[in-house]
Amino acid sequence: MKNFLFLFVILFAFPTYAQQDAQFTQYVYNTININPAYAGSRDALSLIAVYRDQQLGLDGTPRTFSFSANSPLRNEKLGLGVSIIRDNIFIIDETFVDIDFSYTINTSSKGKLAFGIRGGFQLFNVDFARLNPEDGFGDDFSSANNVENNFSPNIGAGIYYYTDKFYIGYSTPTLLQTRFFDGEGSNNSSFLARDRVTHNIIAGYVFDITDDIKLKPATLLRAVSGAPIGLDISGSLLFNEKFSAGINYRLDAAISGLVSFQISDALTIGYSYDRDTNALRRFNDGSHEIFLRFEFKSNKGGIISPRFF
Repeated sequence: MKNFLFLFVILFAFPTYAQQDAQFTQYVYNTININPAYAGSRDALSLIAVYRDQQLGLDGTPRTFSFSANSPLRNEKLGLGVSIIRDNIFIIDETFVDIDFSYTINTSSKGKLAFGIRGGFQLFNVDFARLNPEDGFGDDFSSANNVENNFSPNIGAGIYYYTDKFYIGYSTPTLLQTRFFDGEGSNNSSFLARDRVTHNIIAGYVFDITDDIKLKPATLLRAVSGAPIGLDISGSLLFNEKFSAGINYRLDAAISGLVSFQISDALTIGYSYDRDTNALRRFNDGSHEIFLRFEFKSNKGGIISPRFF
């Protein structure tokens, strides 16, 4: 039996949780997926697509595609965003569709405080036909127990304070606790997938080292009931406001290298490579993530102040 199949059986022999929030290393560029209050904060129509292929070399490991768009509205205090995430892990497929609204107030000549709400839904699928019959799974894992397009609503909320150099935010992108499947197998064992409320805190700062070099530290703290605390800490150097290179450390999980290129005023491309620091490092070849961001000029003629997050 392949390594990941063994892990799958162990996880699903007992009550467990769905992978409710997709994991991204370059979260600084993809904040809209974490916090609905970010919608419209870049003062332009911002489109971003992200693809992540996680833990190559293991069967059934997560593959995630995300597309989001957000923009301020005519009333510049209001922002609107939409996100679509497709997440596949082994025999489970999840699709998330969310719409975000934000309201921003000026707290000073440089600072802004935004409040955001999110509404959407999730489709959850389990296809036991993907299992290899030679691995000896019993009736509990037959296609008769498939889950098809299990629908669940979602609401979320967030708050986000930012200036040209600093940001901090708190969000709960998934406020509803949802059971996706709770069935009794032939051995009277329960198979359970459930979402729990997630709490996120994100923060970062831009330091001017020289006129042409900036240092961008950032952190993301994630807490979910019943799971270990998740903590990402990153630091990047930005050269001439065009090229960025840095590292990210994920507590008890992985260390990553990340780069990004500002190809034009509108287009940014970025790449990261993760290497596990836990026991799984012996069984996989790391994780790859790439993003593309394209931004249209606003009615004000573009982003007035440079924004690096």
